[in-house]
Amino acid sequence: MSVAVETRDLTKKFGNFTAVDRITMQIEEGEICGFMGPNGAGKSTLIRMLCGILEPTSGRGRVLGFDLAGETEEIRRRLGYMSQKFSLYEDLTVRENLDFYAGLYSIPLRERKNRISDMLTMAGLTGRENALVANLSSGWKQRLALGCAIIGRPAIIFLDEPTSGVSPTARREFFSIIQQLANEGTTVIVTTHFMDEAERCTRIAFISGGRLLAYDTPDHLKAVSLEGYLVEVELPDPVESIRRIEEQPYVRECSLHGPLLHVLLAGKSDVTALERFTGATVRPITPTLEDVFIALARRQREGRPENG
Repeated sequence: MSVAVETRDLTKKFGNFTAVDRITMQIEEGEICGFMGPNGAGKSTLIRMLCGILEPTSGRGRVLGFDLAGETEEIRRRLGYMSQKFSLYEDLTVRENLDFYAGLYSIPLRERKNRISDMLTMAGLTGRENALVANLSSGWKQRLALGCAIIGRPAIIFLDEPTSGVSPTARREFFSIIQQLANEGTTVIVTTHFMDEAERCTRIAFISGGRLLAYDTPDHLKAVSLEGYLVEVELPDPVESIRRIEEQPYVRECSLHGPLLHVLLAGKSDVTALERFTGATVRPITPTLEDVFIALARRQREGRPENG
């Protein structure tokens, strides 16, 4: 499998502020790579560098074999980009938006009709061609925005929080379309805050404070990122219990997950002690990606080295 993106110590500074700090990674063709992290982590800045919009301060990188330092025009010619704002013209129809973007991508007139038809089918918008975009729901606007981003058949597509503000059903349907694009060979880089979407990525890059904390498959991250034995416990006052539980010498982390507490113990042998302390049943669980992210973020705050 060929490499779509590779970076080495890629860095972006704005004055004295380091937005992206020496990121080294490699993304294969046809992968869905999820960028995860808190707001202000550097995800969007990294994407803008990979798109050739921002010039790196230092380090190096290649996208589709082209150098970020001097071949950004070649990169931009081969990519698609979609942001959470959708970049649609609300006073135009669905078809008029697609036709406009087809012109931007210099699609020949003889091919344009079939290409627009393909995008309508992909987005499930057949029959809505003449609807004003202003009258579409956010879910339909999202699909149309994706069609506009890929009408030029890019080899790589960057999706910057594309599912913010749409319903869970629309998010799931949208991600199914993304997976189909990847199956057809398109490389997809997507930023997301949703753990269910991250689970469907080929690999995940956890980014915080401009640094790459971990980069691996979802399953491997869950298998190796936590240092201890993870359990859950249900208590009548979970929020008030967190501090008391974290004060116990055998507890490494404690976090709220809905009505439950996830507690990372030093080892399996500490289950009995936690049950005695809480007076509740303690159940071992498989880590979620949210558990992984909490552990990685805490490890960074404590100045400990990352895994991966």
